[in-house]
Amino acid sequence: MKKVKYLFNSWSLLFMIACLTACKHEINDIEKVQETLELKVSSENITLDENDPGKDILTFNWDKARNQSDDHMVTYITKLDVLGNNFGSSTAIMTYEDDGVFTKSFTSAQLLNWANQKWKVATNKPFTLEFRVVAQWEGGATFEAPEVRTVRINVLPKKVSVGGTAVPGNNRVEMQKTIEDLNQYAFVLNLQPGELQIPVETNGKTNYITATDGSSTLKDGTTVGTNLSETPFGWKIETAGEYRVVVNLLKATATIYSPAKALQPKIVQWGNAATPISTTVNELWMHGQINSFLVPIKMDCQVSVADPQILVYTGGRVGKTKFIVYGGNDNNKNLAYAFSCPLTSTGTSQELALSVGTVAPLAGGNSSAQRNSYYTIPSGTNIIIFDLRNMTILADRR
Repeated sequence: MKKVKYLFNSWSLLFMIACLTACKHEINDIEKVQETLELKVSSENITLDENDPGKDILTFNWDKARNQSDDHMVTYITKLDVLGNNFGSSTAIMTYEDDGVFTKSFTSAQLLNWANQKWKVATNKPFTLEFRVVAQWEGGATFEAPEVRTVRINVLPKKVSVGGTAVPGNNRVEMQKTIEDLNQYAFVLNLQPGELQIPVETNGKTNYITATDGSSTLKDGTTVGTNLSETPFGWKIETAGEYRVVVNLLKATATIYSPAKALQPKIVQWGNAATPISTTVNELWMHGQINSFLVPIKMDCQVSVADPQILVYTGGRVGKTKFIVYGGNDNNKNLAYAFSCPLTSTGTSQELALSVGTVAPLAGGNSSAQRNSYYTIPSGTNIIIFDLRNMTILADRR
C-alpha cells in the first residue's frame, strides 16, 4: 500500500512539473509599443455661453499616433458623451475624422441642444462630459493595438442671483431659468429700501448686470438694456414690497416690477350674461378631436415666474384641439371660454395647424365661432408656450 501511494505521489509531482514547464514555454510577453497619441483640452471647466451660443466653447487637440508601415491605414474616431453613459450608441456623438484633422471644437449651442435632446441633463446643474479619441489601424500583415485617450470636462451652470442691501439679510438669492426661455432668469421676492444688485457668476468670476445708460434709478416695469461689468452696480429700491425681477442674458435686458406695477394673471368671463363665470387663467384643458370631445384633458400647465400670463405645457399630446379654461365633464366644457386660432376675416370659425418652432397668433373668447375654432398640434411637439398677454402660441420640440 505504501508503494502504491509513493508511486501516485511521484507521478503527481512529475505531472505538475510537466505542466509548469509547458506553461512556461507558452507564455510570451507582448512587446510594448511606444504610444505617441496625446490629447489636450482648451479648459477642464466650462460654462455654456447663452449670449454667444455659436462661438466655440470647447476645443480638443491631439498629436499623431505612432507611425506604422505604409500598409497600415490609421483612422481617428472621436466620441463625446456625458460621464456615466459609457459612450453608448444612443448617446455618444461619434465622428470619423478626416485625414489630417487633429482638432475638434464644439459650440455652446451644440452642447445645449445635446444636453436637452440627447443626454436629458439639466443645464442649470453641474454635469461632466467625456471626450475620447481613438486611433485605430487597418490593413497590414500584423494587428496593431489602438491608441486611446480620454479627458473629462466639468460643465458648470451660470449662476444669476439677486443681492445687495435691498435683499433682507444682504444675502444673495439664486434666480432660476424660466421654462419658456432658457436664456431668461426670473425671481419674485420681497425687497426693502436699499440697492438691488444682479451678480452673474461664471467659472468663479463675478460680473454685475448694469444698465447700459448707467442710471441706478428704477424704471418700474420698463425693459432696459444691460451689459456686464466687473464693477458692482445696483438699482435703488425705495419702497418695500414684492418685486418681480426678470433678466434675459441673450437679449441683454432686465425688467424690474415694483408692487405698483405688479403683473396680474389673466381673468376671463364666460357663460350667460345674467350669471357670468369669472375664471383666473392658471390652467388649461384640451378639448376637441384630441379627446373625442369627452373628458377634457388637463394640461398641468406651469405658470412662468417671469409673467403670470405665460403658461407652459410640457407633454406629448398632439392632434386637433382648443384650449379651454374649464375641466368638468358636464356641458360647460362645450360652453367654456376657449383659446384657439383667430377667426376668419368674416368672423367665422376656422381650423389651422401649428408649425413646430413657429410662433402663431392666439385668440380667445366665448362666442360660438371661437369655441368652434381649433388648432392642430403637430407631431413631435413636447412643449407649448401660451403667452396670454401678447396672445401668441408656440408649439416646440426640446
